[in-house]
Amino acid sequence: MRGPYLRLTRPFTLLMPALGMLTGGFIALGAGARPPAGVPVLVASVGLRIALGTLMAAVLNGASNVLNQVCDLEIDRINKPDRVLPAGELTTRQAMRYSVALYVTAVALSVLVGWTCAAIVLVTAFATWAYSAPPLRLKRRLLVSNLTIAIPRGMLLKVAGWSAVGSIVSSELWFIAMIFGVFVFGAVSTKDFSDVEGDRQHGCVTLPIRYGSRTAALLIAPFFFAPSLLIGAGVAFHLLSGSPRVLLGLAVLLVAWATYVVRLMLAQEEARLAESNQASWTHMYLMSFALQIGFAAAYVT
Repeated sequence: MRGPYLRLTRPFTLLMPALGMLTGGFIALGAGARPPAGVPVLVASVGLRIALGTLMAAVLNGASNVLNQVCDLEIDRINKPDRVLPAGELTTRQAMRYSVALYVTAVALSVLVGWTCAAIVLVTAFATWAYSAPPLRLKRRLLVSNLTIAIPRGMLLKVAGWSAVGSIVSSELWFIAMIFGVFVFGAVSTKDFSDVEGDRQHGCVTLPIRYGSRTAALLIAPFFFAPSLLIGAGVAFHLLSGSPRVLLGLAVLLVAWATYVVRLMLAQEEARLAESNQASWTHMYLMSFALQIGFAAAYVT
C-alpha cells in the first residue's frame, strides 16, 4: 500500500498540471516564441526549464491538494471517510507541514524556470489558499470557486508553460489560455455532484446544491463544447498558428466526446446523478488530457 504522504497528494491528479506545463512549453516552441531580450535566466537550457516546470506543476498541485484536505477534513469525514486524514493515518499538523514544504519546493523550482513562472506560481499558491482556507474560503461561494480554479489551473498553467520558452506578450498564448480556462471553469463542477451532502452541511454553495443536480448538469454542458467552438474560431480567424488539420480534428473529437458526456449526465434521474459523478468527472479529466495533447501535437507537427 502506498504511504500516507504520497496518497495525501492524490498522485493521479498531479498528471494534468504536469502535462499542462509540459505541453505549454511545446506549444511555445512550435509557435516560435522567443524570450524577451536582456532578461537573464538561471537555467540556460530550454529543455531543462520545461522539465523543471513540469515537476514544479506537479509539486504545486500536490501542495494544494494537501492543504485542501486539511481544510476540508470535516467535509471529507462525510463524503470521503477513507482518505488519509479522516482515517487518522496522519494528523492535520503533519499534513500542514508537508503542504508548506511542497509549496516552498514548488516556488524554488519556479525560480529556476524564470521570474515570470515564479510570479505565476505565487499567484497560484495564493489562489489555492484562498480557495480552501479561512478566512476567504472561496470554495463556499457559487461560481467564484470555479473561477478560482479556472484562472490558475486553466489559464495561468498554460502561460507558465509558455514562459519556460518565451515572452508571454502574445495574443496567441492568451487565446489558447482562454480556451483551457473556459473549459475548466464549467467542467470542474462535475466534482460537486457526489459531494452534495458534506458541502451542504458545511456551507459550501455549489451548482447541484443551488439548482439541483439536473439543472446543474444543463448549466455546465455548454462548457464541454466551448473548446471546440473556440478552436474552430481560432483556426478560421488565424488566431492559432498550429496545424489547422490537427486542431480541427481535435475539435471534432471533443464535440463527439462532449455529446456523449452530456447525454450520460442528462440520462440520469436527479437522484442518480450523484452516483454518475465519477464517470462524468473521469471523462472531464480525460478530455483535458486530450485537449492538452492535441494542442501540443498541432504545434509540433
